[in-house]
Amino acid sequence: MDNTVIITDKKDNVGIVVNSSGLPKGTVLDDGTSLIESIPMGHKVTLRKIGDGEDIIRYGQTIGFAKGRMEAGEWVQESKILLPTPPELESIPLPAHRELQLEPLEGYTFQGYKNPDGSVGTKNVLGITTSVQCVAGLAEHVVKKIKRDLLPKYPNVDDVVPLTHSYGCGVAIHAPAAIVPIRTIRNIITNPNFGGEVMVIGLGCEKLRPEDLIPKSPVKKNSKEDLKNSSILYMQDESFQGFDEMVQGVMKMAEERLEKLNRRKRETCPASELVVGMQCGGSDAFSGITANPAAGYAADLIVRAGGSVMFSEVTEVRDAAHLLVPRTINPTIGKALLDEMKWFDDYLMQGQVDRSANTAPGNKQGGLSNIVEKALGSIVKSGTSPIVDVLGPGEKIRQKGLTFAATPASDFVCGTLQLAAGMNMHVFMTGRGSPYGLSAVPVIKVGSNTKLSKRWFDLIDFDAGEIASGEKSIEEMGWELFHMILDVASGKKQVACDILGLHNDLVLFNPGPLT
Repeated sequence: MDNTVIITDKKDNVGIVVNSSGLPKGTVLDDGTSLIESIPMGHKVTLRKIGDGEDIIRYGQTIGFAKGRMEAGEWVQESKILLPTPPELESIPLPAHRELQLEPLEGYTFQGYKNPDGSVGTKNVLGITTSVQCVAGLAEHVVKKIKRDLLPKYPNVDDVVPLTHSYGCGVAIHAPAAIVPIRTIRNIITNPNFGGEVMVIGLGCEKLRPEDLIPKSPVKKNSKEDLKNSSILYMQDESFQGFDEMVQGVMKMAEERLEKLNRRKRETCPASELVVGMQCGGSDAFSGITANPAAGYAADLIVRAGGSVMFSEVTEVRDAAHLLVPRTINPTIGKALLDEMKWFDDYLMQGQVDRSANTAPGNKQGGLSNIVEKALGSIVKSGTSPIVDVLGPGEKIRQKGLTFAATPASDFVCGTLQLAAGMNMHVFMTGRGSPYGLSAVPVIKVGSNTKLSKRWFDLIDFDAGEIASGEKSIEEMGWELFHMILDVASGKKQVACDILGLHNDLVLFNPGPLT
């Protein structure tokens, strides 16, 4: 690797321009290649002549085929690349059973909130969920009032978080795909950062019954007095006279739970209690060589420490399925991975699109020519650990180690599904920049290039661009990120989105029909 172009594999016939201002026409690279045109930062340059229809190779893998002849030193733009077909899922062999052989990483801890169910939180948050979109207005109104009137009295509680959504009625509640949004709402309620004190606001006539979201909670709807012991409040309860009484009913329920949450204290917990969601958003050509590898190295450290890591985004790993299936620990997990990808293939086909619709204009401006190149850089955030389990969208994490949680690639939908799976920490890699944040869990934003990290100095928490400049290695950056995860999980360090109060709404994935 020289100081102007990064080559990720000796098989590559293209390199990535590192210089923040790009490289002008006539620049001579270390290997003697002379640029025949100016090339922007993050974009690809041919390192030798490439014939018409010949493979274009990055990461040692074919990312496309040349659409016409290309000379050495040429700018490889999207218009010059033909998209290859994705790997045939049926042709990918399933792995044999294998034993996990990981070098243990011991002695690392963080200060977390222990829960009765054995999980550990990294925040102390009151969660207020809704069973139907109809009550979103009440929920949002009450959350503002709780933050203003109640939260200051409970200094150990970090926040009050509403889960409002567009589901719950006017939907085919018994359609097969309805299980996805329903189990997502149900599992979000049990996220470790809510401490088991979540409450539900319902309307009363909706298809999605609040009692089905908290099946073990006592449900008493006869009087306001009965509601004090319930986790559910119905707006249509006939004992309420007017909107203000409904608000006061929610406020009373909230205060009872705030009192309990305020008694929670941070305790020393082993790093094995971390459940970290890894996600990309606004990726660029550096994401796969700086931010994602650093996150992947940190992921391996968490797994070695006995913790849990999730990576997701089906369309952003689909073209690397042939590289992921061999990493699963047995044929059952390998088949589960293929099944989730097949399900998503069919889902996209129903919408008359394919995985190529994933790549956004910003991805392309940042040097990612197509979904294949994006996918090969995306999977690096999973590190090298064996994949021990596969979750369907909205399912809860079951195993320690590395899990693939099948989700769409949408930042907000993926984050919501990882929250439902039980993550207590979130690491979000970006190359183009994103203000993405979640109020329920800390989100560490990792910049893939120093140009972005400096420009967004108060939005990016961790600059992985030092890998591209050669200042630090992936290993060094991975360890630094691992320590930052522990510090943020302990409350010792606050992430940018929490300092600024930048938090996105949660967004359910609903693949089922509306009625």
